[in-house]
Amino acid sequence: MEFNHADLFEGLADVVGERVAAVCGSERVTYAELEAQANRLAHHLAAHGIGAGDHVGIQLYNGIEYLTGLLATLKLRAVPINVNYRYVEAELRYLYTDSDMAALIFDAEFGPRVAAAAAQAPRLRHLIAVGGPAESAIPWPTALSGMPDTRDFPARSGQDVYIIYTGGTTGLPKGVMWHTEDLFMAFGGGNPWGAPLTSPDAVIEQARNAGPLTMMAAAPLMHGAAQMGTFITWWMGGTMVYVPKFDAQEVLAAIEREKVITLNITGDAMARPLADAIATGAYDLSSLFVMSSTGAILTGTVRDRLQELLPNTMIMDSFGSTESGYTAAAVAGSSPESGLKYQPNANSTMAVLDAALQPVRPGSGEMGTVAKTGRIAFGYYNDPQKTAETFVTDPAGVTWLLTGDLAMVEEDGTMRVFGRGSQCINTGGEKVFPEEVEAVLKGHPAVFDAVVTGIPDDHWGHRVAAVVEPRPDLPVTADDLTAHCRTRLASYKIPRTYAFVPQIHRSPAGKADYRWAREQAQAAK
Repeated sequence: MEFNHADLFEGLADVVGERVAAVCGSERVTYAELEAQANRLAHHLAAHGIGAGDHVGIQLYNGIEYLTGLLATLKLRAVPINVNYRYVEAELRYLYTDSDMAALIFDAEFGPRVAAAAAQAPRLRHLIAVGGPAESAIPWPTALSGMPDTRDFPARSGQDVYIIYTGGTTGLPKGVMWHTEDLFMAFGGGNPWGAPLTSPDAVIEQARNAGPLTMMAAAPLMHGAAQMGTFITWWMGGTMVYVPKFDAQEVLAAIEREKVITLNITGDAMARPLADAIATGAYDLSSLFVMSSTGAILTGTVRDRLQELLPNTMIMDSFGSTESGYTAAAVAGSSPESGLKYQPNANSTMAVLDAALQPVRPGSGEMGTVAKTGRIAFGYYNDPQKTAETFVTDPAGVTWLLTGDLAMVEEDGTMRVFGRGSQCINTGGEKVFPEEVEAVLKGHPAVFDAVVTGIPDDHWGHRVAAVVEPRPDLPVTADDLTAHCRTRLASYKIPRTYAFVPQIHRSPAGKADYRWAREQAQAAK
C-alpha cells in the first residue's frame, strides 16, 4: 500500500466496509458499496481505453456519482479533473482543451453545453451521462452494468498525479498538479495538529480504531476543499455528508438529521445565509462542535453573529490554498477589519520571504510574500511560465511555493496577512487590500455582500470601487456607505465608485469573481 488515495480507500473498505462513507440527500453508501461501484466504473473506463495518465473530467453536482468517478479514476492511475458546473460553452471548451481531457462524466442537465464544447476538444473521446440521456454519451447505469466489482488494476504509486483546477477568480482556471503522497500529507493526512502518520497502514489502523464521526462539506465537490475534506473524513473512518447544491436550509436540516459534528464552509457567501437560517431557531444544531471556513475569509461581523447564534460551536478560519494545503489557523481577534493574523501549524514549513527569497525578520515590519516548502504542489498543468513564477528555488537550493499573499511576521511568529498582491489596489501610491474594505462594507446592516476592486482613474492611476448587493428589505445609498466607511477606514481606502447589483457573482464554492466585479464597477463609473 502507498500513500495513494485509491490504495488507502481500498484499505478502508477492507476494514470498515460496513460503515457509511457518504450521505447526500436521501442517498447513503457504505465504504464497501462505494468501493464496489468505483471498481465497476473503473473497469468500464479501462474497457474504453482510459488508463494511467489519462485525464477524466467530472462535471456533476454533489452526489455519490461524483465520489464514484473520483475513486474510479484514481484506481486506474488516471487523473481527475474537476469541472465547474456553472461554466458556459466557451469556458468548458477552454477547460476541456487545456486539461487534455480524455473522458468526461457529466450531469445530463448540462448535455447541450457539453456536446457543443466536447466537439471542439480534440482529445475528449468518451462521455458518460448521469441522470438521463445525453447526446453521444453512455448512460451511467449502462456504464456500470455487467462490470466486475473486483480489483484488477495496475500497482499505484505515491508519485501518481492528482490535478485540482482553481476557480479562476482573476484569470483563466489553472490546473494545480500534486503527487498523491504530498497531497495526502499537505491536506490533513500529515496530521498538522499532532504526530504525523508515518505509514499507510497507520492510516487504516487509525480509521479502524476511530469512533463515530460525521462531518459535512457545504461546498461543492468540484471545489478542492470539499474533495480534500472528504478524504480527511475517510482517513478517520468517518461519514461525509453533502447536499446536492448549497442551500442553507438543506445544510442545517442535514446537520440535524445526521448529527454532524464539523461543518466546512467557504467564507461569508455561505456563512451569511446560514446565519439567517440559524436565526429562525428551526433546527437542532446541538451536535455541531466546529464550523470551519476555508478558501475564503470570514469577516468579523459575520463570525461574531455565528458565534452568538452558536455559542457552543467553535468558529474557525483556516489559511491555505490549492497549491499549499492547510497551513495555518487564525488567532483570536483575527478578521479583515482588525487585521488578519495566523499561527502556522506545528508541522508547517511556512515563511514570509523578501525579494531575495530570504525570510523576513520577525518584528521588523518588513512586508514579504507568504511561502511554503516541503509538501507542496509541483506546478501548473500546461503552464510552464506560471509554474516558474510560482515555484521558485532559493540560493540554498530549497524550492518554495510563493502563494501571492503579502504578510509581515510579528515578534511572536504569527503572520499578519494583508491580502493577495494580485488584488492589491494602488491608488495614488497608497496600497489598498480589497479584503479589508469588503469586510467594512459587509459590516453595514443593509449590505448582504460586497466585492471591492480597482478601476482606472485619470488622476490617481486606480480608484477603489465597490460592487454591492444590498439586503432586499433595507435600502442603502452610496452616501450611506461612504459615511459608514469614514469612521472605519482611512480616506484613501474608501470606495469612490459604487455599483449596486441584485446579486454578487461568486463561484459555487463562494469565491468572488473579480473580473465580473471590475466590469460592473467600470460600467458604473
